[in-house]
Amino acid sequence: MLVLAFDTATAAVTVALTEWAPGQGPRLRAESKIVDRRRHAEVLVPAISTVLDEAQVNRSELSAIAVGVGPGPYTGLRVGLVTARALGAVLKIPVHGVCTLDILAWESRRTEPFVVATDARRKEVYWARYDSAGVRTAGPAVGEPAEAAEPGLPALGEGALLYPGVLGGESPVLPSAAALAEIVVTRLSGGEGPELLPPVPLYLRKPDAREPGPRKRVTPR
Repeated sequence: MLVLAFDTATAAVTVALTEWAPGQGPRLRAESKIVDRRRHAEVLVPAISTVLDEAQVNRSELSAIAVGVGPGPYTGLRVGLVTARALGAVLKIPVHGVCTLDILAWESRRTEPFVVATDARRKEVYWARYDSAGVRTAGPAVGEPAEAAEPGLPALGEGALLYPGVLGGESPVLPSAAALAEIVVTRLSGGEGPELLPPVPLYLRKPDAREPGPRKRVTPR
């Protein structure tokens, strides 16, 4: 099984190709991570091509797509999900979504309670609490950093790093597509881990951009 994974819900555009066979653990074939919060649409497709070329794999050989579903800013998140659904449809392979906060939690390998927080802008964070790397106990939610903080719990992720006086800030800071692929392979092979979701964006608030309303009627004087 070859799983192509990518996440665009944060400042990072991260892509990975992972191979898995029954009786074996997942093997990372190639990986790319580019931090550029303004150019997700321009960066993602070339990054996918680079990863496939490095692994010497053709798109037709892929078995599944894994994609981060957020929460995250509207535009960047949408780029990843649209690309994932398009690839899945063209290649006729399944597309599995994973909460981006769960990806960070899984990558941490932590066995004690902690908090994950990513940047939601507007001086807010997307956050969730965990008992361990694979067990979420609260969230995902969006709010002020103080809402995410829990006395005595370490906090990881870019959101925590942005507010060190409230959340501290520990690694990992940005999600890894390799961790995303590992989650999907683990669940598909019958193991325990974060829930697999449909490839639908996990929006926790309305996007800033809105369709214009009807034009106001001008009454002649």
